[in-house]
Amino acid sequence: MNGTKAPPVTTFYGLYDRAYSFGLKPPFDLPARDREGRDKLDLATPLNFVTTNDIIGGNSGSPVINARGEIVGRIFDGNIESLVGDFVYEGETNRAVAVHTAAMTEALKKLYGARKLLNEL
Repeated sequence: MNGTKAPPVTTFYGLYDRAYSFGLKPPFDLPARDREGRDKLDLATPLNFVTTNDIIGGNSGSPVINARGEIVGRIFDGNIESLVGDFVYEGETNRAVAVHTAAMTEALKKLYGARKLLNEL
């Protein structure tokens, strides 16, 4: 690494831990395919991570690119502090939340049986 600290990451372990800790009740419930496919997944696979990327409403689906120019995730949310991003950015508090490409790959391959799509990507 180049001296930068790795972003906080959740894994599939965390997904299932949270879901079952809350009795699979909303908002922590899971679709049947996810519940039934748990044993197919490598639960240590990174799932989501946070960054200090400057995002605003409408950035969902934007790629997250690492220093080597590789796509490592897709933005899907931000914290409440990022809501004013149209006007101001505060690097100490603004956070962008992304799904990790490893999780997308794992799910496409092992839960959805979408190997053709995965090969295209």
